[in-house]
Amino acid sequence: MNAGALNAVVPMACVTAAGIAAMLAEAFREPGERMPIAGLGAVGLVGAALAAVLLWNHNASSFGLVTADNFGLFVTMILVIVGVLSVAISGPTVERERLPAGEYYALLLFALAGMMLMATATDLLVMFLALEVLSLAVYVLTGLRRDSPVASEAAFKYFLLGAFSSAFFLYGIAFTYGVTGSTHLDRVGSLIAAQAMAPTAMQRLAAGLLLVGFGFKVSAVPFHMWTPDAYEGAPPPVTGFMSTGVKAAAFAAFVRVFLSAFEPMRADWGAILWVVAAATMVLGTVVGVVQSSVKRMLAYSSIAHGGYLLVALLAANDLGKGAVLFYLLAYAVTNLGAFGVIGLLESSARQSPATSHQPPQNDQVRDYAGLGHTHPVLAGLMTVFLLSLGGFPPMAGFIAKWYVFSAAMKAGDSGLAIIGVLTSVVSVFFYLRLVVMMYMTEGERPATFPAVPRIAGFALVVSAILVFYLGILPARVLDWAAASISTIF
Repeated sequence: MNAGALNAVVPMACVTAAGIAAMLAEAFREPGERMPIAGLGAVGLVGAALAAVLLWNHNASSFGLVTADNFGLFVTMILVIVGVLSVAISGPTVERERLPAGEYYALLLFALAGMMLMATATDLLVMFLALEVLSLAVYVLTGLRRDSPVASEAAFKYFLLGAFSSAFFLYGIAFTYGVTGSTHLDRVGSLIAAQAMAPTAMQRLAAGLLLVGFGFKVSAVPFHMWTPDAYEGAPPPVTGFMSTGVKAAAFAAFVRVFLSAFEPMRADWGAILWVVAAATMVLGTVVGVVQSSVKRMLAYSSIAHGGYLLVALLAANDLGKGAVLFYLLAYAVTNLGAFGVIGLLESSARQSPATSHQPPQNDQVRDYAGLGHTHPVLAGLMTVFLLSLGGFPPMAGFIAKWYVFSAAMKAGDSGLAIIGVLTSVVSVFFYLRLVVMMYMTEGERPATFPAVPRIAGFALVVSAILVFYLGILPARVLDWAAASISTIF
């Protein structure tokens, strides 16, 4: 076997090796011994980033099942950023919640490996295996607070609905194989293109089942039911991780399947996706307005942002294709920063067996009253992330939404663009409500907060810098995104 045939899997191999090392470190750690297990994850992620840079423009392929084209490598770099920021902001939560560090970081890294495989897979069965690897790890991370009924319930709901989505996806693969005789995306696309003038009912069924499977993973309406509970029950760094990493991997696979293999059937699935995108933006925004929990509010915000990404995917012109990747990057650094602040501010109520059933505190909007006076730096960072999510210039969120809506207008889909702009304006209310609470409302804060660890604080500052960089100087990154996504068409 040619060693070069394995080049495409090197980035995920680095992350997997780091996950195994974290697991072994936890196994051999003496009780009470402190080990830099998070550092092992950082080393693996740096190795994955270097491998992705070295593979750029080489279009390496492993047995025709995994292809490290520039599109997959761009998403891999987004996932590396997600992983580094997640590891950096996780420390305070792991310490406070007394979570098993080796188990936590190993699951995080295994989930990232599955995400990278999903982003680079060019075969539907490999894509499904990657989906299961990342999903199982995220299910466990969601319920890692074993003594919390809220976390257990969230993990159970996530697992059940995730199992349904996996079943739909697997049935979609089965029907695709039945009508094309292959699960490889290139061959599937060639056969569907040959029959594009008269697609069969079986082809439509295959596309519909795959669409449902992806809809669950990107939290699209009406497949969003798991999102608020899972986001609320998981530790804040895990919530930020799943809201960004899972979305990036799922949309990468979504683009490969529907803008490449099933693109000839666009007239059939495009109309359905139009309704799904509109409903996702509207529901995510309207229901988010009435939330009193910050994490549930950001959960519905994540649903709405999934709708904006669907708008870019539907546009499918050069601007829209690049906007998908740019939006994923902008959303990743913004949302992870927001959940990083939440993780630092959250205080655990489980200080004794008598209170072990209670969920973490400081999750309500009213709990942020006066934060701008007591913790001005954290309040300032949170304001930056919230304004970016709301689409205020000169933040990354504004530029990302601008490109998405411009792509929709250029594609002649003004109706969807108008819905997107209106829902984006409405969403400003619940972002600004938190800002007003932090700066213009007096409230009683807990007596003490733990000091902000340097690594977590540095990660939040880096996220804020990236938010401004992508908002002020987006051209270079957008060009990279557009050039990379063009490699799969």
